[in-house]
Amino acid sequence: MGVFLETERLRLREFESRDVAALVELDSDPVVMFHLNGGRATGEEEIRDDVLPYMLSWYSRPGGFGYWAVEEKDSGRFVGWFHLRPGNRRTSSPGAEIGFRFRRDVWGRGYATEGTRALIDKAFTDLGVERVFAETMAVHTASRRVMEKAGLRYLRTFHADWPDKIPGDEQGDVEYALTRDQWHHS
Repeated sequence: MGVFLETERLRLREFESRDVAALVELDSDPVVMFHLNGGRATGEEEIRDDVLPYMLSWYSRPGGFGYWAVEEKDSGRFVGWFHLRPGNRRTSSPGAEIGFRFRRDVWGRGYATEGTRALIDKAFTDLGVERVFAETMAVHTASRRVMEKAGLRYLRTFHADWPDKIPGDEQGDVEYALTRDQWHHS
């Protein structure tokens, strides 16, 4: 089990084939999936054959980017995942994108903020990234609060052409970002 990063309460490790069931459980919660696709579950076959292999493929790429399973350090329980990946071809945003998804039963504990801060620090100190950004629906106030608490700054509202129509998507998406210089001086 390759540990990528540890925080006070969390361990970010490489995904493994044994994580299929945990990912299915996470993606089966319609509240967790609401701001992604309107609440539709991702089936076991899709996770096993497409989602997890895609996540695993990042570990063979250079640069230190990828997807990481998040476990509580004290219990070892899977609680979600983070990604840190290069730029976004959909919006042409330069830098490294941070994303996360957590089980609903751990929302409000500060895990997303804690992990995002640690990933920002790692991106700037170890990976040579010049800019970190994150995106979410404009109406997704919980994710926006995480981005703000982690030190990312509101940059813009934009409208992307998503395959799933979700209530609130007419208000667009938002991008939050932080440059290495801003991070260094904060």
